[in-house]
Amino acid sequence: MTKGILGRKIGMTQIFAENGDLIPVTVVEAAPNVVLQKKSVETDGYEAIQIGFDDKREKLSNKPEKGHVAKASTTPKRFVREIRSAEVTGYEVGQEVKVDIFAEGDLVDVTGTSKGKGFQGVIKRHGQSRGPMAHGSRYHRRPGSMGPVAPNRVFKGKKLAGQMGGTRITVQNLAIVKVDVEKNLLLIKGNVPGAKKSLVMVRSAVKSK
Repeated sequence: MTKGILGRKIGMTQIFAENGDLIPVTVVEAAPNVVLQKKSVETDGYEAIQIGFDDKREKLSNKPEKGHVAKASTTPKRFVREIRSAEVTGYEVGQEVKVDIFAEGDLVDVTGTSKGKGFQGVIKRHGQSRGPMAHGSRYHRRPGSMGPVAPNRVFKGKKLAGQMGGTRITVQNLAIVKVDVEKNLLLIKGNVPGAKKSLVMVRSAVKSK
């Protein structure tokens, strides 16, 4: 069953394994999350737990928010997300979810919002090839053919220039290198989407072998 936690991306660093290998890691700070609600097939049609992360001031919360978190005997949360297909029976409303639900060597999927890169051309946005760079070419970084003449329109899905980044991205099958329970840190091998201090969701991998 799926398990997960919300946290903040702190940045990247590197550590050395026991055999001397250098491993690039992303540091995710995941302070204890609070289970705000349990969803079951009987009441909601699917199984999930709703978790909250990062306290916010009472002044910034409306009455329904305050009433919802009051059931879990906790303070209003800045971020509230659901972990689908979680083992609902293993959780209680108000329970804290800490980084120790994961262990060294676990494979996880990390979801975050990628860095915004503004309006970009097809070469940077889609990795297309450029044209000849000779002086007479006049075709260097253009998007290419718009398709056949017959329909008199550009087909949906044509890869063109446009807004790049700032979208929800999930990177799959990343390995957890170290779990620091005292400092609420997860060290994940490789890079994860998002800027520093941005929200990330770490869940057990769905396609792990």
